[in-house]
Amino acid sequence: RKRDYEGFLCSLLLPVESRTSAFALRAFNMYPFQIKDSITQKTTGLMRMQFWRDAVEDIYSDNPPHQPVATELWRAVKRHNLTKMWLMKIIDEREKNLDDRVYRNIQELETYAENTQSALLYLTLEMLGVRDIHADHAASHIGKAQGIVTCLRATPYHCARRKVFLPMDICMLHGVSQEDFIRGKQEKNVRDVIYDIASQAHIHLEHARSFSKKVPVKAYPAFFCTVALDDYLYNMRKVDFNVFHPSLQKKSTLLPLYLYIRSWKKTY
Repeated sequence: RKRDYEGFLCSLLLPVESRTSAFALRAFNMYPFQIKDSITQKTTGLMRMQFWRDAVEDIYSDNPPHQPVATELWRAVKRHNLTKMWLMKIIDEREKNLDDRVYRNIQELETYAENTQSALLYLTLEMLGVRDIHADHAASHIGKAQGIVTCLRATPYHCARRKVFLPMDICMLHGVSQEDFIRGKQEKNVRDVIYDIASQAHIHLEHARSFSKKVPVKAYPAFFCTVALDDYLYNMRKVDFNVFHPSLQKKSTLLPLYLYIRSWKKTY
């Protein structure tokens, strides 16, 4: 609820038998995700990542460590027969990201998103008892859209710390330097960079929806995170792709209502 508010709200809309497991999965995800911002030395980050890697190994050996999230995750793994590979991918990808490496192109950002956000969605589908190629295909695109939007949303936060993680190829295409973002410039070429990146997220959402008729209805609750993505991209258009606009930094008070409507309509 505190660290992943949108994920928390989406988990509330899952069937009762999957909800506790989804909370455990979301809580697990927050640990590797937060490590990068909570350390000053990479070695500390590597040690914490190793703790979670060992924890996952122990969970699958039926010997979870005495840590509340690990215990709940063990129950979720037992209950839904979750695939270990996806949990490990999340840890491995977050570990690679400890280096503060800049994405050379949008494909690198999409790979990161696939191994973190999409992996979370594959595990959520397993919790819903859905093992379907079309649902996996949708999860892949939605996860990539989520990763791109997360990168955009975090841009003001990172720029305030003199860091920029937006894909270099798109910045170079528009003649925008990292310093332009750090200084919070709002010229047209800076907004064009944001437009191109946001458009890629929109394309992934459209792809995911293009085969919604083939996706089992049972899978839809896993994909309600699209509500928050649509909301952010809509608000981004309203402020003409100024990623620093104060309105984009606020929590959406109407999000619970939008989520309820989407779940009632049974669409994603």
